[in-house]
Amino acid sequence: MAVARRFGRAGFQIALLARSSEQIQGYADDLARDGVGARGFAVDASSLDSLAATLAQVSSELGPPEVLVYNAVAFTVGSVSELSPEQLQVGFRVSAVGALVAAQQVLPAMRARQRGTIIFTGGSAAIFPVPDMITLSIGKAAIRMLAFGLAHELEGTGIRVGTVTIYGAVAAGTAFDPERIAGYYWDLHTRADGAGEVEISVRGD
Repeated sequence: MAVARRFGRAGFQIALLARSSEQIQGYADDLARDGVGARGFAVDASSLDSLAATLAQVSSELGPPEVLVYNAVAFTVGSVSELSPEQLQVGFRVSAVGALVAAQQVLPAMRARQRGTIIFTGGSAAIFPVPDMITLSIGKAAIRMLAFGLAHELEGTGIRVGTVTIYGAVAAGTAFDPERIAGYYWDLHTRADGAGEVEISVRGD
């Protein structure tokens, strides 16, 4: 929510996507109370066709996105040896394949405008695997590589690509305060094309 609020206060119309229509409407209402214009769209990120269709709906109703922030995640808690192939597939599909589909959905308009920003939310699990949540680690590692690969492809096009890797639990009043983290997303969007690193690491120092 802090990221949406940060961009909304800068004048962006916000599109929020989540599985629960009630939850997403609650988020939109919270933003409205802060003076941020937001629309909620219910979507199951594990359904790639549904994700693509919903993003097409967003573009049709609100205009092509200038900024995409992808932070959908799904994971299973349990030992690696007891993990089912289906559980691994679902986690990977939501975290990594969904990010690819979302990026591909917004890229044509960004290429036509020769500007835009794509940001993937990462996590320390990509660097330091969590054994009992290995689907989370695999998904975050994949999305990190996706960011690097896409950034390399789009270098010099006016389209910024980045990932924010968070090395702790997001909580107000800590080094991982959501408002502080939202500032890094804004920095990725506003920096000069080609400036800075693809990855911003948010640590506790």
